[in-house]
Amino acid sequence: MNVNEALNYIHSVSWKGSVPGLSRTRELLKRLGDPQRKLKFIHIAGTNGKGSTAAMLDSVLRAAGYRSGLYTSPYITCFNERMQVNGEMISDGELAEITEQVRPHAEAMDDHPTEFELVTAIAMVYFARHACDIVVLEVGLGGELDSTNVIDTPEVAVICNIGYDHTEVLGDTLEKIAQAKAGIIKGGDAVIYRCTDSVEAVFAERCRATGATLHKADFDGLRLLHSSFEGQVFDCGERKALELPLLGRHQLKNAAVVLGAVDVLTKNGWHISEQQLRTGLKTVTWPGRFELLRKAPVFIVDGGHNPQCIEALAKNIADYLPDMPITGLTGVMADKDYADMYRIVAPYITRFVTVTPCNPRALPAEKLADALARYGKPVTACGSVAEGVRTAIAQTEPNGAVVAFGSLYMVGDIRAAAKE
Repeated sequence: MNVNEALNYIHSVSWKGSVPGLSRTRELLKRLGDPQRKLKFIHIAGTNGKGSTAAMLDSVLRAAGYRSGLYTSPYITCFNERMQVNGEMISDGELAEITEQVRPHAEAMDDHPTEFELVTAIAMVYFARHACDIVVLEVGLGGELDSTNVIDTPEVAVICNIGYDHTEVLGDTLEKIAQAKAGIIKGGDAVIYRCTDSVEAVFAERCRATGATLHKADFDGLRLLHSSFEGQVFDCGERKALELPLLGRHQLKNAAVVLGAVDVLTKNGWHISEQQLRTGLKTVTWPGRFELLRKAPVFIVDGGHNPQCIEALAKNIADYLPDMPITGLTGVMADKDYADMYRIVAPYITRFVTVTPCNPRALPAEKLADALARYGKPVTACGSVAEGVRTAIAQTEPNGAVVAFGSLYMVGDIRAAAKE
């Protein structure tokens, strides 16, 4: 099996769908010798900020000299990004080899695993093979019934920002969504992003029920000292002048969560010095999150894809691109709450250019253009992402900016086209 055969197999129709529950993942991993039991984990759930938080923690752990695994989704450029060891993606050869190893076990199951469950099993084999000291493990959907939750009590459970997404599966209130995500707390320590009192109460109750210790990120101690396209400098409590290349005020809150998690790890015997912590934050990379791709004209790409993400995007436009004419290059999934998304950001946009992200769930560019016409601003529908990038740049004034947003599934194509 080569890598193309492996990817075709992983993406094949046999594994399609999302079926909540842990039984299939547990059976598949048991057939594979339970590789997850050889590993330690930081488990990360939440609606927004999971990827950035995971990337920061992985960077800090590597700076501290640990062999760190990183499991995230979706990917930006290639599938291999989803599983990394010490910042290096799984190789094509090893991905093919492990997929071939997993295949007969998956096919022997009466209740076949889903695609995400299959990928999770492949990742666990990969991380165990490389004897990772610790794995930063991002939840796929929800928490309690997500396939990543087959692990035992993690070194720390991290809950990021809670918002409305996947409500048809997780529930139609923030408290119900929080309840689903709180399922990753199984004793030990939990660090949470500060939320409303009612949402925090859900996490507090879960901690009481499982005997976990609850830690709340220090948002009160955050103070922005300096911000530019090169990054941000900030204080958090007694830690002064921390440097972070990720842009946006919301990333400072994610960093506060990371600091809380690092404090828990050090309390529990992991060796991370203050200098290693600073180095990890300063050197983190995480593409597609208010990322500057070029300066003539300014071209920003952001993977924001739900109303809460778009609120952060709107704040970033106000902070980083004040009074500039903005071309909004955008595409969206048809099942997202895109009416609310565009209502939030439309006041900042001078004109729209629409594209169709490369995903079966994508809303066609023409239909999105029709929906955006309600804002009374020029709208151009394009036949491809590359054409959309060219059109957006051509339509943007020399003193303006292109902001591409709406779906993580088009970020890779936008980055490639913008850099050409």
